[in-house]
Amino acid sequence: MIKTILVGFGFSANTFHLPFLKAIDTFEVSGVVSSRPDEVKAELPDATVYATLDEALQTDASLYVITTPSHLHKEMIVACLKAGKDVLVEKPAFLTTAEGSELMSIEAESEGIVNVYQNRRYDGDFLTIRSLLDSNVLGEWKVIESRFDRFRPNVRDRWRENAGPGSGILFDLGSHLIDQTLALFGKPDKIQADVMIQREGGQSDDGFYVTFYYGEKRVYLRSNPFIAGETPRFEVHGTKGSFVKFGLDPQEEALKHGKLASDVLETGILSTDEVETIQIEKGDYLMYYHQLAESYQTRQPVVSLRDGTLTTQMIELARQSSETGQVISVD
Repeated sequence: MIKTILVGFGFSANTFHLPFLKAIDTFEVSGVVSSRPDEVKAELPDATVYATLDEALQTDASLYVITTPSHLHKEMIVACLKAGKDVLVEKPAFLTTAEGSELMSIEAESEGIVNVYQNRRYDGDFLTIRSLLDSNVLGEWKVIESRFDRFRPNVRDRWRENAGPGSGILFDLGSHLIDQTLALFGKPDKIQADVMIQREGGQSDDGFYVTFYYGEKRVYLRSNPFIAGETPRFEVHGTKGSFVKFGLDPQEEALKHGKLASDVLETGILSTDEVETIQIEKGDYLMYYHQLAESYQTRQPVVSLRDGTLTTQMIELARQSSETGQVISVD
């Protein structure tokens, strides 16, 4: 049994973590760090509520799931590692590559390990694209576009949209799109980006258009809050054909309604010698937690601090490109 402490008890903890922790017998949520004890007790009557992380670190729990605002992550990871605890931290794991380097050094000297929660490696459309690329159905890929658009034209008063460290859509959704790209292809040669604030009263970036260069190949990563109609989530174009998938993976929507998995059957359009509609692989966020349980035994992270550092480096370079108007080489 892996005794687990949830650090934070907001949307992320309740939507993306607690349902899976409850579903797998390997985990026991023994405590929660929260300033809302009544809400915790209503959901987890047997869990101990701690006012601070320092207090929670005095227990015999071994896994700490950090779901707090991003600018708090680094300090909390350090505290957990120095106490010899394992960590699962929401993306972005930290805000600078310098923080990532420091955390990797501390992890190397600690008994604990850190996993970064990149659940969208388990989106059905992403799994389908990986399979298509591995099978060479599309030939040699040349152009990929990955979009995460929304219709949210009005600014909301929440930390992700306010001014401050860790806010903005490039850190939020961009972390997912960048991590998926790096998981498939590794570091690009160069980056070009336009990171923007377009909404009236916007205090942090709300859209981006990032280009990754892989030799003559291109990956385009996009997000915008003014897209009311459905746009392709993915386009993959190669020397033998193309694949296009509309709509977001349905797992998040299912989780919002209290379901561990979605029963929606998704399809995409595969165009090679002929045009056909193919079924999208079943996404499986629960698989991340199964692999997390395995990593507790093997001591090999599912998504490592090194992965998180590379994602953060790409975000830094994208911002540099946007600010200077230049194409930035990746060291």
